[in-house]
Amino acid sequence: MRKLNSLMVCGVLACTGAASAASVTVTMNAVNADGIGGILGTVVFQDSARGLKVMPNLSGLSEGQHGFHVHQHSSCQPKVKGDKTVPALSAGGHFDAKKTGKHEGPDGTGHLGDLRVLYVDSAGRATRSSFARRLKTSDLKDRAVMIHAGGDNYSDSPKKLGGGGARVACGVVVY
Repeated sequence: MRKLNSLMVCGVLACTGAASAASVTVTMNAVNADGIGGILGTVVFQDSARGLKVMPNLSGLSEGQHGFHVHQHSSCQPKVKGDKTVPALSAGGHFDAKKTGKHEGPDGTGHLGDLRVLYVDSAGRATRSSFARRLKTSDLKDRAVMIHAGGDNYSDSPKKLGGGGARVACGVVVY
């Protein structure tokens, strides 16, 4: 049974030997008020000496910069807030392990889940890697990864949470 459990974990984590870094692959789906839509691709997260390496391989997104975050809960389901159904609201807010209540971007001291902006080219593809120096793969367990409609200014001003707006894509991290 112990060998079987190890094999199940290695199905999600890269387990090629003691010296290799752990990695987690998250499938990203479009989201809207009706629920979860089609697959947009994957994001691979890998532990490294520089922190968590974030390697997107996505298509079907709108061109430009998009807010990109790890969210608190492992769900991409819509949820009603007030009189409106909000896409992927079940994921909760940005992962904030230290309960700072601040959005300061990946290099700040606020939310741990603040990732670098996701860049999408004119063909709708996002493939540019980045690093999240304060995160490791173990921080991702049972969380969601979120892409927002607009960019992110890494601040709560002039708009809260970087001003990224609506949730347009989501993936659940489970291992």
